[in-house]
Amino acid sequence: MTAGTTDRADEAAARRREQRGWYFYDFACSVYSTSVLTVFLGPYLTSVARAAADADGFVHPLGVPVRAGSLFAYAVSVSVILAVLTMPLVGAAADRTGRKKPLLAAAAYLGAAATAGMFFLDGDRYLLGALLLIVANASLSVSMVLYNAFLPQIATPGERDRVSSRGWAFGYTSGALVLVVNLVLYTGHDTFGVSESTAVRICLASAGVWWGAFTVVPLRRLRDRRAPRGGEGAVGTGWRQLVNTLRDMRRHPLTLAFLLAYLVYNDGVQTVISQASIYGSEELGLDQTTLIVAVLLVQILAVAGALGMGRLAARYGAKRTIEGSLVVWTLILAAGYFLPAHSPAAFFVLAAAIGMVLGGSQALSRSLFSHLVPRGKEAEYFSAYEMSDRGLSWLGPLVFGLAYQLTGSYRDAIISLVVFFALGLGLLVRVPVRAAVAAAGNPVPDRI
Repeated sequence: MTAGTTDRADEAAARRREQRGWYFYDFACSVYSTSVLTVFLGPYLTSVARAAADADGFVHPLGVPVRAGSLFAYAVSVSVILAVLTMPLVGAAADRTGRKKPLLAAAAYLGAAATAGMFFLDGDRYLLGALLLIVANASLSVSMVLYNAFLPQIATPGERDRVSSRGWAFGYTSGALVLVVNLVLYTGHDTFGVSESTAVRICLASAGVWWGAFTVVPLRRLRDRRAPRGGEGAVGTGWRQLVNTLRDMRRHPLTLAFLLAYLVYNDGVQTVISQASIYGSEELGLDQTTLIVAVLLVQILAVAGALGMGRLAARYGAKRTIEGSLVVWTLILAAGYFLPAHSPAAFFVLAAAIGMVLGGSQALSRSLFSHLVPRGKEAEYFSAYEMSDRGLSWLGPLVFGLAYQLTGSYRDAIISLVVFFALGLGLLVRVPVRAAVAAAGNPVPDRI
């Protein structure tokens, strides 16, 4: 074996070690997305807000009348706005200093601490719940900017679909594991000698503990790279850097075209994730146990879906596979509009369909975008991507909140999500991704 061959083998082994560590941040933080955001917090925070509501069903944070059933959706929207204000600063700091790991640690542990603090959400403390949700959700978004920015550095162009899909699979695996424990605790809370409310608060707080504990793995395995360009005062120039990033992206209009398509269809995905429990409990009349089982089904099938769509991408290309998933999403949401109330079986069928496309569509979108990022600008561009992923996905939750505020029904808003997926698909079809990769100065994979 020659010295060059040995060096390449050592480099590949080091890269695989980082990839394995990188997967574990999905494993750490996805429990928050699943147990907290998707399952427990929406219905529980709504019940806490209703306990504090006036005779007309309104609470008054900062003197503003808000229907109790809209509080969760509005808090999600506020968290997104906070993330939008923060992510450019973090992305600029990461690229200017090359120190992604300390920033990832700060965002992750702030979010984990806020989530663990949800144990103290009881009685009528709806303001505490809203504040903790805002901090935790914004922290997750900021941490994902940094996490995603590692992908182009730890995986070759030919590896990224597989690595990104495995990351999502790790996340859905952890979500499923913890949901099983949550289900046992919630349904058997009397056996464990705790009230239903206490069981929910334990489930919420345990997600924060899990998030913090497993974040140690990527922090030990990942390594920072020297920044390709210098610069001081990254935080002070964060917004200036965002403007420069957007100007730079004008030189890559095909990258911008993909981001626009992703922004549109991902708004539908994020709204489904964050509002599913509210829709199921409030509009369809399903109990908490049914919702937990449905989300657990989504988690289990999302692992198979993410890995399966990764294989489809290797055969047909990531773009074509994403387009197929958006067709399925459109059909799912159209069916969801007509879903009958008080029908767990129908809800489970819909959950199974969602699971099969959820992880894969997100994982492949991330890996496809990584090919469109100019070298040395990973955190900047992934900051813009994260704004599309979480940072600009405020419209769906806001629409749901306004729909309930004005009509008292969440069903009236669900059909808007069909528009998001259909329009996103139409925009994505128009993006010539091979030309976009070449225009970014990156090698074009055989299949993309």
